[in-house]
Amino acid sequence: MSDDDAGAPSDGVGGQGAPGPGAGASATGNGLRRRRRRRLLRCAGTVVAVLAAGAVGVGWAVYAKLDGNITSDEAAAAELARYEKERPTSLVRGAQNVLLIGSDSRSGDGNERYGRDDGTERSDTTILLHLAAGRDSATAVSLPRDLMVDVPDCRRPDGSRTEPAFAQFNYAFEAGGSACTIRTVEKLTGIRVDHHVVVDFQGFKELVDALDGVEVCLREPVDDKDAKLRLPAGRVTLDGEQALGYVRARKSLGDGSDTDRMDRQQRFLGALVNKVQSNDVLLNPMKLYPVLDAATSSLTTDPDLASLRGLYDLVRGLRGIPTERVQFLTVPRESYAGDANRDQLVEPDAEKLFTRLRTDEPVVIAAASEPDTPTGSGTPREPGAADSPAPTFSGNTAAEDICE
Repeated sequence: MSDDDAGAPSDGVGGQGAPGPGAGASATGNGLRRRRRRRLLRCAGTVVAVLAAGAVGVGWAVYAKLDGNITSDEAAAAELARYEKERPTSLVRGAQNVLLIGSDSRSGDGNERYGRDDGTERSDTTILLHLAAGRDSATAVSLPRDLMVDVPDCRRPDGSRTEPAFAQFNYAFEAGGSACTIRTVEKLTGIRVDHHVVVDFQGFKELVDALDGVEVCLREPVDDKDAKLRLPAGRVTLDGEQALGYVRARKSLGDGSDTDRMDRQQRFLGALVNKVQSNDVLLNPMKLYPVLDAATSSLTTDPDLASLRGLYDLVRGLRGIPTERVQFLTVPRESYAGDANRDQLVEPDAEKLFTRLRTDEPVVIAAASEPDTPTGSGTPREPGAADSPAPTFSGNTAAEDICE
């Protein structure tokens, strides 16, 4: 018996074996309905399959777009491999150190106001970010660009090599890019740099704009003609252009020193962390995609980080770090003896900090020290006091709000 006959009665009222009145029409109607139902199910299945394939296709296209945005720093990887034997060894499994380098490249729309683009990149900001093995804290240490350090011989972009030099820290990036900066930091601190990220002016502005701005608090109004920055006192939401002027300005904010400038950069990064961690960004795909697109487009990283998977593996453990455990400080330093406009490390305070980072020990920070205390130095102990298990350094956290 065919499917079309399955619902027909075997006998009817009009006689045994003969269909009754209307029985044939009922059988035909039932068959038509079943055929239509099967066709509808087949069509629905096809539509679902097409939609699913489309969603996968769109998802893959988005992934491929973001993944392809990131620039892999192959030249730095090759240069660092040449000197692998002289590089420090990682001491704590799971802990990671990431060198964040802000390049002062003037390429991009509107960036000529910050200087002529002569093709030379310099490190405008350098931060060593230590991520604890348990991912329960993150410590960002600013390295002043005017810090006097030993810069090793480095490979220039044209293939030639520089001579070792005792010079300002930012000379390393100008001479040999990220690889030279990493080797200089490792020589200075004894800390293994696991990853590095380079962000330029344009990328910084685009990221802030993608977040719909970042809120900061200003104690006083700002009117800086050089930075083209005019802002009222109090809480202000900065767009990308304003944010770049804010973190780079010298003359109109604070005392004009590099110390004040780094403190401002650290507080801005704290506000940025708060904005990115907010559910308004993380749980809203319409906002998250442009943020990811801007962030990945602005990054040059080591090959291991140069993919969405690499970045995800790095940051997935950071989402749960409370903002009060995201810490910022400047390496302990003071005016250089040979030139008051340069810096030198304060010892043994700097080595205490580097040791704690190397061994993944907690770094304790407190409000800034008194004016006559070297910046970033550990809290002095009272005569005869027992050794402190955790020296305290001046700094701030992402949870602090200077408006409160």
